[in-house]
Parts: sequence; structure tokens; C-alpha cells
Amino acid sequence: MTGTATTSVDPDLLNVQFGIEVQKETAKEAFDSNSQQMNAVVDAIKSVGITEDEISTAQLTIYPVYESYQDKVTGVYKQKLIGYSVSNIIRVETKNLSLASDIIDSAVQAGANRVDTVYFTLTPQRQMQVSDDLLADAIRNAESKAEKALVPLNYQIIGVKHVSLSEFGYPPPMPYYKGGYAMDMAESARAPVFSSEQDVSASASVVFIIGSK
Repeated sequence: MTGTATTSVDPDLLNVQFGIEVQKETAKEAFDSNSQQMNAVVDAIKSVGITEDEISTAQLTIYPVYESYQDKVTGVYKQKLIGYSVSNIIRVETKNLSLASDIIDSAVQAGANRVDTVYFTLTPQRQMQVSDDLLADAIRNAESKAEKALVPLNYQIIGVKHVSLSEFGYPPPMPYYKGGYAMDMAESARAPVFSSEQDVSASASVVFIIGSK
């Protein structure tokens, strides 16, 4: 018999991923420009209360940018190198959920032209604590269903042979900003960002030993 238990808890971790994407004629120009702008963004988010330990690099890429053109003599389409693009994406993870709007607004105003994801979740410690609390409820649910199923058969539970446990969580609905939208936010009002409860579930598959009453 499989039993389940679910509860909703308030998130305790904010994750924001954003960055700078710059295109210049040379890789060095693009990298230097990106680094300069990113330093300004990092300083801006630190000014609203984010610490160095809460900031990490999510992705750093440098790649050539080509432009397609048609050869006037042969008519064949070719590609011409027109520059290099550098994308530097950082991730902020903080337990201060109230800083969501401040982080986004300060980063965009400082020059960030990408805001990829904004979501609320549970820290591993909180997830484990909630899941552990649910496991007993899941086992009791399995037992209750087994007892009800045995009533018309005139049998009863006399022991347990095997128990298999699992726990999982469902991510809550999340605000999501992508690409160019972040650039428009620089001229807009304060970005509204709302958290929602996190559903956490646990299940228990129990093999009961049964006997006649």
C-alpha cells in the first residue's frame, strides 16, 4: 500500500539570475566592457544588502558573431565575422526574500540587460526538515488505507515486511523575466515580485503482513 502526505510551507530562499551581454569588434573589447559593466552591477546589488557570499557566477561565455551575406559574383551565401559577444550571468541566492524587487531594480538600473530567472524555493535544510516530518504521516496514511481495504476481507495487519520512502517538492509558480524585457524595466516603475508557498510531499510504500481476525 502507498501512502502520501503533503503540506504547503513558505519559501525561505530567493534565487535571481541575471547579467550583462555585450558585443564589440574584438573579444578583448567585449570582455573589458562586460567586466566594467558587471562590476557596476555587483556594486549596485551589494548596496541593497547582498553579500559577496550570496553571489556566484552562473555562466560566462565568449563567442564570435557572424553576419550572412550573398556573394555578388557567385550568388553563394557566406558568413563574415563582425565581432564578439561576451555574456556574463551571475546568480544571487539569499534568504532575505524581501530584497527581490531591490535586486532586480538595482541591477537593471546599473546596466544589466538580462534577467533570466526569479524564483522562490526551499533551502536543502528546510526541505529535508519538512520532508522528514511528512514521512510519518505518509506511513500512517498507507496503514489507514490498508486497514480499510482489509475490513470486508475479515483480515487485519499483524506486521510490516518492507517500507520504501520517498519525498519530493513541487516548485511554486515563479515570476519569469527574459532577455530584452529586462532592458525595458529600467524605465518602468518598481518591479513587483511575489513569493508563493512551496508544496512538499512525501510518499511511503509499505508491504504489510496480514492475518485473519
